[in-house]
Amino acid sequence: MLEGVNVALGVSGSIAAVKTVELAHELRRQGATVRAVMTDSARGIVHPWALEFATERDVVTEITGGVEHVALCGSDGWADILLLAPATANTVGKIAGAVDDTPVTTCATTALGAGVPVVVAPAMHEPMYDHPGVLEAIERVESWGVDFVDPRVEEGKAKIATEEAIVCAVARAASDRPLEGRYVVVTSGATSEPIDPVRVLTNRSSGKMGRAVARACYVLGADVTLIHDGDDVPYADVRTVESAAEMLEVTLEACGEADALVSAAAVGDYTVDASEAKLRSGQELTLDLEPTPKLIDQVREARPDLPIVAFKAETSGEDEAMIDAARAVLERVDAAFVVANDASVMGGDRTRALLVHAEDVAQFSGAKADLADEIARSLAVVVG
Repeated sequence: MLEGVNVALGVSGSIAAVKTVELAHELRRQGATVRAVMTDSARGIVHPWALEFATERDVVTEITGGVEHVALCGSDGWADILLLAPATANTVGKIAGAVDDTPVTTCATTALGAGVPVVVAPAMHEPMYDHPGVLEAIERVESWGVDFVDPRVEEGKAKIATEEAIVCAVARAASDRPLEGRYVVVTSGATSEPIDPVRVLTNRSSGKMGRAVARACYVLGADVTLIHDGDDVPYADVRTVESAAEMLEVTLEACGEADALVSAAAVGDYTVDASEAKLRSGQELTLDLEPTPKLIDQVREARPDLPIVAFKAETSGEDEAMIDAARAVLERVDAAFVVANDASVMGGDRTRALLVHAEDVAQFSGAKADLADEIARSLAVVVG
């Protein structure tokens, strides 16, 4: 997600500074090269050696005759992104007032003047975060094009955002954002049809592919709604559903204003009349399965011109069979393109897929996160 990106990591004197060692590791795991810059207050919380170890680079702790701020964040500087994490109320206020009295604030002023993208992850006690002056400072800095990663407000504290949220924000700031201004709806994972109050009819889909697509669309600049039976994520507005009927209803509603739909969910093909009481175990039981409506068909009827990316899973393992099945879907719903794969990849982190377009077929083999980026970039071409 951050291959080839140079990140200058500015660390201020919040107790959340203890999390920056792992944050630096995660940025590097995602492909970034990281160099840390620290305030004196931050050095009282985490030793520069720890960040030197985490980044494998010298840590800037003072501005010297080497003009480190210019070398890092100047017009021809090393950094592609300046990430301030954690950023205290003091640091945010100083940036808003162009006060340069720490290595971090001096780098921030330099980056803003040089047009280097800046991402800020605040962390402080909740009353400080709610202070009118702090809120005004955040609003002012945001108006300059700086991206803020909202803190997690809990236990009386505005805690620093999760590593995933920060990394996604950095990746979005570093991307060319071909989906900027676009609203993309993504369905993901399995649906479940209740048999009785404790049993369900479902499938093996893990939702990894759909979540990866939602994240990739966000990184490329889109506003994203993710519809699934799962937890909240930092890169999308999540709508939680369980059954195929719920997913259809919510998807139709969300697609009313959407610029595109990526239908990655493995929506259940059948439902049953659920028993109100738990069925006794040990008895023979016959379930009458009723087919569920095809989600993409219903969306196409409601939105004739909406670009739709469909997924088609097969079990034959043969490319020609997968292509034929994908082309049938492509023609039936006039999809932008169809992602065809073998059902054996369900639950895994890697996949092999065929991107079937009207005129050609592209093969992919690798991590689902990389396939998600291919899908998002192909979608960007479709929606213009």
